[in-house]
Amino acid sequence: MPEIDKVYLVGFMGAGKSTLARAVADRLGWVAEDVDDRIELRERATIADIFRLKGEPYFRTVEREVLYGLLPLRHAVVATGGGTFVDPENRAAMLADGFVIWLDIPLPLVVDRAPSDGRRPLAVDRRQLEGLYWARTAAYRLAHVRIDAAGLPVGELVERILETLRP
Repeated sequence: MPEIDKVYLVGFMGAGKSTLARAVADRLGWVAEDVDDRIELRERATIADIFRLKGEPYFRTVEREVLYGLLPLRHAVVATGGGTFVDPENRAAMLADGFVIWLDIPLPLVVDRAPSDGRRPLAVDRRQLEGLYWARTAAYRLAHVRIDAAGLPVGELVERILETLRP
């Protein structure tokens, strides 16, 4: 396997992708990027507002543009949105560009962590959330590696991620 110079963290909302991207990047001396943060910065709106005002198809278009803008970046850990890796084009680009790690957490933990107050637009309807969880899991299984991220402290998860990167 060639030397890894980029990591993508994928997984369902609440898996800890943003927190872990920062922590892993810090340990490696790399940069941390967050697709959702970049979208909010670019659009000058929250993800919830983008969904509400412009709809999910618009959001997914912006998400792809942001992701593709990050492709040339090296020595980076990228936290993706929960749906980023589900899109076949995004998934192919990420798998070819870097090392993709699926942070897997069980549905009950997702429900505990995902507020249903509208801040996470796809978490408002709990029945829809469950269907989305199972549908996305099929895509996440295509990541290079799966890490069970349920209930472990950040430091331990960082160590597990770093172990997967060692040749």
